[in-house]
Amino acid sequence: MLKRTQLRHLPMVERIPRPDGLRLLLTPNRSMTWHGNVRIWLCLFAISVVITTGFSLAGAWVIVPFAGLELIALAFGIYLTSRDCQRREVLTINDTDIHIEKGMKQKQAEWTLPRRYARLRLDAPAHPFTPAKLSLTHRDTDVPLGQFLNIDDTAILVDFLESRGVVVERKEPDPQIGLWF
Repeated sequence: MLKRTQLRHLPMVERIPRPDGLRLLLTPNRSMTWHGNVRIWLCLFAISVVITTGFSLAGAWVIVPFAGLELIALAFGIYLTSRDCQRREVLTINDTDIHIEKGMKQKQAEWTLPRRYARLRLDAPAHPFTPAKLSLTHRDTDVPLGQFLNIDDTAILVDFLESRGVVVERKEPDPQIGLWF
């Protein structure tokens, strides 16, 4: 079994050594597990039931359907967020190719780009609090990369790919765009 070592101890960019090259695993920041999210929802459900029961006994029974709708909307939001946090991107870099795989629970899309001619396009952000947008390009193929990474992890990924010989094309933001646009 391959030993996984984290790149600079950050869980969003994980380096997995391979005999024929290197594999990077990119994942969104999952601050809580699915079971943790369910526990939070159950606590909010219990609080809502107590409050709704109190208002119902006081004669404000009209609050009951709205409390139910609120809990359904919250559960749906938690589900969508947790599902979106299951995304993965796997970059396999060897001597000749860069292989990219994307998916949630299984591989849903993949690309293979020649390492020698592939470029990492870095679109610098217009705002200092947002990460740069990355994409690996070759001819007419443009693969967005790490859209869920934060600023630090994006910089780590760029530095790492650049150290592996991938050419980085930096595009600066339009100076006419203001800070608030």
